[in-house]
Amino acid sequence: MIKILIILCLIGIIFSLGTGLFHLVNDKGNSKKMANALTIRVALSVSLFVLLFIAWKQGLIQPHSISK
Repeated sequence: MIKILIILCLIGIIFSLGTGLFHLVNDKGNSKKMANALTIRVALSVSLFVLLFIAWKQGLIQPHSISK
């Protein structure tokens, strides 16, 4: 279940990034839509970090080393 929430956060971050880019190009800085997209993206990024930390502490995901 938590892995699905992590994936949904990632998809939301990418969607918010696209929305911010769209408003940057089309609105020419006349509205606050780009700032709202940034706010949503930051909130989703923080929630993603919290979800990853919770999943790690509960043992649902485990970090691995980079092998050569």
